[in-house]
Amino acid sequence: MLELQEASGLITVQDLGRTGWRRFGVPSSGPMDRFAFEAANLLAGNSPTPAALEIGAGEVVLLAKEDCVVALAGSGYALQVNVWEFALWGSYFIRAGWTIHLRQSGFGMWAYLAMAGGIQSPVVLGSRSTYLRGHFGGHAGRALRAGDVLRGDPAARVLMESAGQTLAPEARPAYREEPVLEVVPGPQISEFATETLRTLFSNPYSVTSASDRMGYRLEGPPLKHDGKADLPSEGIAMGSIQVPPDGAPIVMMADCATTGGYPKVASVISADLPLLAQCTPGKDRVRFRLTALEAAQERYWDLQRRLLAGIVKPQD
Repeated sequence: MLELQEASGLITVQDLGRTGWRRFGVPSSGPMDRFAFEAANLLAGNSPTPAALEIGAGEVVLLAKEDCVVALAGSGYALQVNVWEFALWGSYFIRAGWTIHLRQSGFGMWAYLAMAGGIQSPVVLGSRSTYLRGHFGGHAGRALRAGDVLRGDPAARVLMESAGQTLAPEARPAYREEPVLEVVPGPQISEFATETLRTLFSNPYSVTSASDRMGYRLEGPPLKHDGKADLPSEGIAMGSIQVPPDGAPIVMMADCATTGGYPKVASVISADLPLLAQCTPGKDRVRFRLTALEAAQERYWDLQRRLLAGIVKPQD
């Protein structure tokens, strides 16, 4: 059991998201950085799926009300347990009465705290994920604040067996301030002229401060439409790059709507979505590079293989 003593930024309970409800207009939600989320759970001795805490653009201080094992992963945060400094991408045994302090430090936006056994919260439409715009899921459908208490499900393993694990650096995504994101063609890519595509793939785009969990709005050379800028609404998914009438791309993120009516020029591949998610709005920039679907699939499975093989204990 953990009690939030201080909380700033956006702190929510997330699991891997809702499946089977998008046809009814319900977004998937789930983590912004799925890789770091799954890594935190695996480090805690869980499967990749239990609910965990997502901390974005803020700080949090938690008090352990009982002995527990927690694991933390992500980018842009420093970890202090009581008086000791620790690194992310590790799991730690926390005694009752100790405090866990996550503060922003360096590049990155999102960190994940998983408890051995997972975090309890009501299951809504098959998921514990918080959907803030819908006011459901997670902790009463809202962001967490000081005074909230997080309870864990029974751990599947003896607590001490899960503590002391780490994910090898070479197994982690290459987080950086100006990542090159690989994309696959979108369903309307043929409606953009060759010169427009050259613009997209040869220029950096800034992640603007108007970004959120629904979408990352980009600023850079505008993308001109050859055809209509508004289309009949059709399905969209996380990673889709929509181009509205003003030509400023928007990349759909975890809380994106289920349909949209702007042309989709491309889609960021799953292996690179963590790199985009960790970019700080109003600060960082991205570049795009076209790739083939088969190469995108191989990169995703390679990332997953490295995750599963990269969790070790220092004495291993």
